[in-house]
Amino acid sequence: MAVHAPIVTLTMNPALDVSSTADRVVPEHKLRCGPSRFDPGGGGVNVSRAIRNLGGSSIAVYPLGGPTGQAYRGFIEEAGLVARVITIAGNTRESFTVDELSTGDQFRFVLQGPTMREPEWRACLSVVADELPVGGFLVASGSLPPGVPAGFYAMLAEIASEHDVRLVVDASGPALAAALEAGVFLIKPSRDELADLVGAAGDLDEPAMVDAARSLVAAGRSEIVALTLGGRGAILVTADEVLRLPTPRVVVASAVGAGDAFLGAFVLRLAQGRALPAAFRTAVAAGSATAMLPATELCRAADVARLEAHLRAA
Repeated sequence: MAVHAPIVTLTMNPALDVSSTADRVVPEHKLRCGPSRFDPGGGGVNVSRAIRNLGGSSIAVYPLGGPTGQAYRGFIEEAGLVARVITIAGNTRESFTVDELSTGDQFRFVLQGPTMREPEWRACLSVVADELPVGGFLVASGSLPPGVPAGFYAMLAEIASEHDVRLVVDASGPALAAALEAGVFLIKPSRDELADLVGAAGDLDEPAMVDAARSLVAAGRSEIVALTLGGRGAILVTADEVLRLPTPRVVVASAVGAGDAFLGAFVLRLAQGRALPAAFRTAVAAGSATAMLPATELCRAADVARLEAHLRAA
């Protein structure tokens, strides 16, 4: 794998992703499903998987517990990820994705994570501190399970600021707001999440989104804001520039993991020393390359390269 600045991902609420298909999803009937696919999921782990698929490396930190946690370990080994695991008492959650073959609709069920005790979530902080990617990137992605304080990512921000680590946070609600109060390197909100952060009512149009993102940057809350807009592309806002890219035309098979692939590709390219426009282009290509694939499969390097070339030419 190519040499680049160190990357550590943190997933506080990992999930064993189970995906399958059914002809139709209807109430009160036993639904016969097709073949099942199992993947180790959760925001940070998906970021690490995308980074590996693109030829990079990272250390994935996450808590695991119970029988589901044991199964999760096996799938992590199959994925070839370097991991640092914190053992907890609760059972690791599962998520279920069912594609309805008759309509093309996708149904996603995400279970609540196990309640974590204070010694357990503090142990996660300790492992991150031991593996701190000095001069590199720490990606904290995903929801916080019950028992973990909303200020958890803000604690990470304080640690990162003291050790030349660029903290990337992909979260929402109070956890993201608290992190921004401490200041981070990069966030990746959706339009609704951005509106919530700046207290905007109703839908934001593109100029309003850019203004809202600029306000966060100007206030020192995040150096970079990457707005992911699904099929409408993405916008990157810094103190010096605003970049806009459309989504490449692809046949969408599943939206699961597209945002995580975007983030993994973006961080990897920055860790490799690429300029922001080039890293942004790879990120958009990786998100689209993931949407092309079924279930919970993440981007393939060849697809990313092809879509990236298309974006460059456009």
